Amino acid sequence: MVRPRSPRPPPLALLLLLLLLLLPPPLPLSLGAGDPLPTEGRLMNSCIQARRKCKADPICNATYHHLNSCASSTSIPSPSEEEPSISEDCMEAAQQLRNSSLMRCTCHRRMKNQATCLDIYWTLHPARSIGDYELDVSPYEDTVTRKPWKMDLSKLNMLKPDSDLCLKFAMLCTLNDKCDRLRKAYGEACSGSRCQRHACQGQLRAFFEKASEPHAQGLLLCPCAPTDQGCGQRRRNTIAPGCALPSEPRNCLELRRLCLADPLCRSRLADFQTHCHPIDILGTCATDQSRCLRAYMGLIGTAMTPNFVSNVSTSVALSCTCRGSGNLQEECERLEDSFSHNPCLMEAIAAKMHFHSQLLSQDWADPTISMMERQNKNPALRSRPWVPSLFSCVLTLLLLPSLW
Repeated sequence: MVRPRSPRPPPLALLLLLLLLLLPPPLPLSLGAGDPLPTEGRLMNSCIQARRKCKADPICNATYHHLNSCASSTSIPSPSEEEPSISEDCMEAAQQLRNSSLMRCTCHRRMKNQATCLDIYWTLHPARSIGDYELDVSPYEDTVTRKPWKMDLSKLNMLKPDSDLCLKFAMLCTLNDKCDRLRKAYGEACSGSRCQRHACQGQLRAFFEKASEPHAQGLLLCPCAPTDQGCGQRRRNTIAPGCALPSEPRNCLELRRLCLADPLCRSRLADFQTHCHPIDILGTCATDQSRCLRAYMGLIGTAMTPNFVSNVSTSVALSCTCRGSGNLQEECERLEDSFSHNPCLMEAIAAKMHFHSQLLSQDWADPTISMMERQNKNPALRSRPWVPSLFSCVLTLLLLPSLW
């Protein structure tokens, strides 16, 4: 009598194949709050990295140098002048680099050597750099913060129970070593007796770039009762407007001309117009609220620094006027409205203030509150449970009979 053969164990290679098919896909890397400041090596295609590659190619290097001379010889026009003419050979040089990694390079607002990176970016885009006032392409890599910051709210008990929320967020900043140090630095640079606008604006930018987002946004976007003038004044004074803003408002178009002449300010303005721009007459926003707020805060400390219009209002505006704009009055008012009547920006500010109000009105039994938010219901940013793909399931079923 022939005994039936016992089933053979499945080959190791097939078992490994099945295991790989059923494993969940790796999560995409993201820049979290706890990560160190990004260097050019951590960005997907940093302009500094791309420039190094270009230097190794004689043709690319020569073309880049020609573009660089084009950028340095072209000046920003005054508001009354027509769009500047860019020579054909400069535009041809830009076209020659269009297929290189240089044309797709980006920067990051917290990276080291940011100024160098932005100089390379705008050298490569002479038309955007000079002639296109509707800057709708941001030079910054679009990153999403996934790791939560944590804030210790328990020490707020030392304040009076009826203290306003702006005072509470100021206390939270004071209790955080980094936030307190950065805030004192710009407070000193922007003080009335020693005010030097350039130094003040530089320290303001440093604060909003280096302080953790929850601390910076808490100070800037703390909610106040409509009748609480003291709270509103504290919020409005966050950016030290007495020093950071000009005493006499300039024409808004002149302010923009100054901004476009500075690669950093031009970059922040392009970032703002990319992420806070309504894309239709219904006010549909181009991106989510967190990106809009980040871009808005990036303008603080530049020539286009916005602020709240009064101590009792949550509306914001540029510190400029459209008086004397002549036949450019309509263009000037469009620029004004991109801040003061921008539905995307207004909704983002209102939502953040509502979140802050809820955060500080809850019971602080658990002293450490996670600051990760999912305000914007963006499916691309939402974590989802892993579900095996249809392909892997079918392939697994087909391979199972052959294992025994």
